[in-house]
Amino acid sequence: MRGRSAPSFTPDVIYCPPPDQGLDVVFVDETLLVLNKPAGLLSVPGRGEGRDDCLISRAARQYGDALIVHRLDMATSGLLVLARGEAMQRALSMLFQDRHVSKRYVALVHGLLADDVGEVALPLITDWPNRPKQMVCHERGKPSLTRYRVLSRDTALGQTRVELEPVTGRSHQLRVHMLALGHPIVGDPLYGDQAVQAAWPRLMLHASQLTLPHPVTQVVHRFECAAPF
Repeated sequence: MRGRSAPSFTPDVIYCPPPDQGLDVVFVDETLLVLNKPAGLLSVPGRGEGRDDCLISRAARQYGDALIVHRLDMATSGLLVLARGEAMQRALSMLFQDRHVSKRYVALVHGLLADDVGEVALPLITDWPNRPKQMVCHERGKPSLTRYRVLSRDTALGQTRVELEPVTGRSHQLRVHMLALGHPIVGDPLYGDQAVQAAWPRLMLHASQLTLPHPVTQVVHRFECAAPF
């Protein structure tokens, strides 16, 4: 299968991907493909048996030249860009690497955020004994920056709906940064109080907006996909 990258690491949990009901195509042309990935589906094949079903494998059945450019966590839904062909994969990868791609997420977090806007600048590193979890580490962590903007507050439920902008792209960055603020994302299977999180059917995190210059025309495109929660 073209576009198959190194397998991703996932914890020892039963993998039950959502049924394949066809691709949710947000945009497609001869150079790139933008899909709405459902929650619970791996972006790329995972390690171990039964984890070959993923977004890139589903996409490759319809678009044989589809190649991975970036990933979303299995539990996260939303916009994911695939390249069509190796030349476009290189071009799009450079756009991500040089931070010419802007991303926005919508999340529900526990608690009521005090400030309407703010940012979290805490260095992150893999928590190796507890992989795939990440953690804040001021000695060895990589610089990481997340900006946030409150969309609404639900005082009855004690939750905040917030827009998150990852300026850097560290693994689990949004999840760890919100946890560090004392406001873990609702339904997170890895972070926060497990007894509380288990009551929710999914991680309430969705990649809702993605802006990038087209790799051929250089026209700036903004793709949007409303959160399903």
